[in-house]
Amino acid sequence: MTTDTLNRIELLDLHPSMGDFRTEVIEGLSQPQKTLPPKYFYDEEGSHIFDEITELPEYYPTLTEYAIMRDNIDEMASLIGPDASVIELGSGMSQKIRVLLDGLEDVAAYVPVEISKRHLLDAARKFAKDYPDLEICPVCADFTQPMRLPHPIHSPERNLVYFPGSTIGNFPPVEAVSLLENMAHVACRGGALLIGVDLKKDKAILERAYNDSKGVTARFNLNILKRIQRELGAKLDLAAFEHNAVYNEDEGRIEMHLVSTKAQTIEIGEHRFRMAEGEYILSECSHKFSIDEFQDLARRAHFEPQQVWTDADELFSVHYMVSTAANKTSA
Repeated sequence: MTTDTLNRIELLDLHPSMGDFRTEVIEGLSQPQKTLPPKYFYDEEGSHIFDEITELPEYYPTLTEYAIMRDNIDEMASLIGPDASVIELGSGMSQKIRVLLDGLEDVAAYVPVEISKRHLLDAARKFAKDYPDLEICPVCADFTQPMRLPHPIHSPERNLVYFPGSTIGNFPPVEAVSLLENMAHVACRGGALLIGVDLKKDKAILERAYNDSKGVTARFNLNILKRIQRELGAKLDLAAFEHNAVYNEDEGRIEMHLVSTKAQTIEIGEHRFRMAEGEYILSECSHKFSIDEFQDLARRAHFEPQQVWTDADELFSVHYMVSTAANKTSA
């Protein structure tokens, strides 16, 4: 654990090693359908680009979820109750967590969990300045894996896991259930989950959201290849890749593709991965749900749905669920 002495922030550093990054990239590129692990989008540059994405007019999830939070925070706070420890997975700079922290009564601690260390510390320092009386306990970790959590000075009445942005949709159903089970144990029996979930809708709305006119999502997608070049010493022709996002109706998901515009070979050390012209790497999926589909998924992971809020156009949903799991991840 390291301490930011200027802001009195203690960072619990559980960041994945470079070996993990290399291993997972090679494993993904070795598959018949080449893939990349989307969690590695979020280095410092990728995190900043994603912040840009959330401000795009085509990208409806962020503004819609924010409006749902703002319009229903009193009811949410009543369900959550006082003295909760708020554990945000995949934290960033968003206004949504501020709506939650401002709306809750006597928050015991704020525990932001993020894989990008510098982005996490920048955010934690800003929160420490804006909330001087709130204990902030940042954790640099891959939240898809079991992790230790810090013990706040003030013992909370309950843990609230906050998972906004419909990030749960980035995981295939089996992996989503596993991740939700981990959240249920972090929350502990009687604790809760507040989670954003994107809803199924017209294909044109979805594809427009992930193929924005300014090309910001394209920069975000291509940045993972830049990171592989920079950090793993990969040899590839970055200029010969294009971003494309399509909605897969059968799977109910948006797919982000990195399409090779020519035949080429990606080299990472002794490993060679041939790509034909027009072949793509599947870099991210974003599953969309009906409300019933997601609640059924959550029940399989030891959560009992309590309340759901949507916008008037039913583009997005925020769910409040109570954990029925026996115990939380130990510190």
